Amino acid sequence: METIATVAEIAEAQLIRSVLEGHGISAVIPHEQTAEIAPPYLWASGGIQVQVAEADVATAKAVLASTGTDAEAAIEREQGEQT
Repeated sequence: METIATVAEIAEAQLIRSVLEGHGISAVIPHEQTAEIAPPYLWASGGIQVQVAEADVATAKAVLASTGTDAEAAIEREQGEQT
């Protein structure tokens, strides 16, 4: 397994995992239970990791990159409609 994202909040890690799994990529959050009940322990070690199989790294990174771009575009459209 290879880490493709490191975040500060368990909810963000779970969202990333959900997006990846929605695209057919199996993802795991090592120490997920620790992150849910005692987040400072993971913050001290650098954050909460999201990992995928080595064979899925390139695809997972592409999915996350396009998802971020899509999200930014959606936010900009929403803000434009409100003004």
